[in-house]
Amino acid sequence: MAIQAADFDATLSAAAGDDPVLLAELRAGFVESLTHQVDLLHRARCDGNWEMAALRLRGLGASFHSPDLVDLSVLALDSAPGDPVVLRRFRQLMKDFGVGRAD
Repeated sequence: MAIQAADFDATLSAAAGDDPVLLAELRAGFVESLTHQVDLLHRARCDGNWEMAALRLRGLGASFHSPDLVDLSVLALDSAPGDPVVLRRFRQLMKDFGVGRAD
């Protein structure tokens, strides 16, 4: 996962250029969205809510060029709401991005 995190950092740096404020804003926006959508995924008890959170996470991963997030979101779409393996993998992904626990 370290290579993926490095790719993510490179993507943010390329988007922000030499502007450290913009870099911080982009990272904060990503973290806020990731945290919110993973929280919704954790709380989803029906197929519709689970699917919407997974779709938003897939879009977030695509927008920020995070293939691991996209792949995990696709796995969530193929899983039942509350799947403990998927939720555990999202918690690990968040830790890999330096984000606290989402539950």
